[in-house]
Amino acid sequence: MTTTITLVRGDITRQTADAIVNAANSSLLGGGGVDGAIHRRGGPAILAECRKLRASLPHSRLRSSGGTPIGKGLRTGQAVATTAGELDAQWVIHTVGPVYSREEDRSEQLASCYRESLRVADELGARTVAFPAVSAGIYGWPMDDAARIAVETVRAAETSVDEVTFVLFDEAAFEAFGRQAR
Repeated sequence: MTTTITLVRGDITRQTADAIVNAANSSLLGGGGVDGAIHRRGGPAILAECRKLRASLPHSRLRSSGGTPIGKGLRTGQAVATTAGELDAQWVIHTVGPVYSREEDRSEQLASCYRESLRVADELGARTVAFPAVSAGIYGWPMDDAARIAVETVRAAETSVDEVTFVLFDEAAFEAFGRQAR
């Protein structure tokens, strides 16, 4: 079975899907960009479940950008699910994208975000999944490359998901994904 890929220009928090993917930070406690928007619109139930998930994660070597240990958190490229709260979805799948680096190729970590999110979607029985452009916002990933990795990874994934919708916030992202999805 082939997963249908569609593109939408808009706000991911206003999408209808079985699962909405959150470009989360490793703390799972909300943040800026897509992460903050999902937490705000979805309401406190998402944060409550994120806190429970965080408490169940093993201690890790996660560190802040300044090098301070931050303890428990979700590693880059992994994905977990919570309720969607007040969003028009059943679940939010949280994945931690890599920060772009010119010195280190982190493409595999970005691809893992999409593969792991689809794996979690399959475990949940989700048939429709909405993705943002993971890592292409404040994490600095160049949009054309982020689009290439996202579309190629979803096309190659062995998944039961019927439809993946990439929800792109602005015209530049929509066009970049459009070039890759042809």
